[in-house]
Amino acid sequence: MKISVDIDCTPSEARRFFGLPDLEPLQTEVMEVLKERMLRSLDAMDPEALARAWFPVGAQGMEQFQKFMRRMMQGGQDFPGEKPSEGR
Repeated sequence: MKISVDIDCTPSEARRFFGLPDLEPLQTEVMEVLKERMLRSLDAMDPEALARAWFPVGAQGMEQFQKFMRRMMQGGQDFPGEKPSEGR
């Protein structure tokens, strides 16, 4: 014998029926906090802000970075004050 029962109710009505807590206010608050954090982090993704953070001294910092990369590619000094490795 097979018995089927269809219950037509909303998810919140089902939660109340089974005695589960209503987490909707908590979920709304958490989503608001996440939204605020994401919007704040988008400001940090601004290309100009990234360039200022990576190269704080402007053109001079960019030039130093280029020199550093050139030395790395040529196998020369890896870091300021360090002698080039002999086996390269």
